[in-house]
Amino acid sequence: MTLTELKYIVAVARAKHFGHAAEACYVAQPTLSVAIKKLEDELGVVLFERGGAEISVTPLGAQIVAQAERVLEQTAAIKELAKQNKDPLAGPLRLGVIYTIGPYLLPPLVKGMIDKVPQMPLILQENFTVRLLEMLRQGELDAAIMALPLPEHGMAVQALYDEPFVVAMPAQHAWCKRRTIPADDLKTENMLLLGNGHCFRDQVLEVCPEMARYATPGNGMQRTFEGSSLETIRHMVASGIGLTVLPRASVPDMESRDGMLQFRPFDQPVPSRRVVIVWRKSFTRKAAIDAICEVVAGCNLPGITPVSGSD
Repeated sequence: MTLTELKYIVAVARAKHFGHAAEACYVAQPTLSVAIKKLEDELGVVLFERGGAEISVTPLGAQIVAQAERVLEQTAAIKELAKQNKDPLAGPLRLGVIYTIGPYLLPPLVKGMIDKVPQMPLILQENFTVRLLEMLRQGELDAAIMALPLPEHGMAVQALYDEPFVVAMPAQHAWCKRRTIPADDLKTENMLLLGNGHCFRDQVLEVCPEMARYATPGNGMQRTFEGSSLETIRHMVASGIGLTVLPRASVPDMESRDGMLQFRPFDQPVPSRRVVIVWRKSFTRKAAIDAICEVVAGCNLPGITPVSGSD
């Protein structure tokens, strides 16, 4: 039994698919499949029920996968313990960020970290929330910045800031005459959303539940359109296709009257999200986490409200 084999079974249990698990582990699918079969033969048990498009974990397999997760986390802790006598601010820090935060937070954050702790370069990874949590568990990341709510994770969490949402519309739209926009009015408009997998999409659908009905495959594009990034959607709004909801930090100037877009705040209560930093509880470089929190607090992102404390 090897740590690599344990990593493979954890990846398959999460992905429910050998091919996707192999991609997540950066190996060829045959390599992963052979390693798992070898482990099953060694243990004399079947970990996964194979058949159909999606595999499932056997009851005993689920227990073994849970134990494997604990072993992998403790393995990462051993590596961290070896660094305890060293400067926690020396050496790279592997930081993950979700797609809808990275473009707006990372430029000032990286600059601030270079000024504050030049001896601790950031190795950055943008991805979806679920994937970043998986990389944290497997020790591939040291910390990640994402938005609440999170799926069950067992990590340490510290709040960074609260960020309101705003409405973006074409400059010629009738709502440009309004000072604020009631969230309930969005259901009368063509809305542009991020695709599945983005937590910001889910948060926008919470603002206007009516949109969820139109954001299903069976309804095609009759009421909502999906984009791969906020910047793509921003350009689609500018072309007059519809409206969208954006995080406030993505809008440097709410009062701008130039260009093809206009932005308006929501009526009270204003929908928002809480942005947090997440790390393994076994991670020993707490001073590095504190340094990131301090720099984020000084980034002066437009419209956000800094907060402090752990969840």
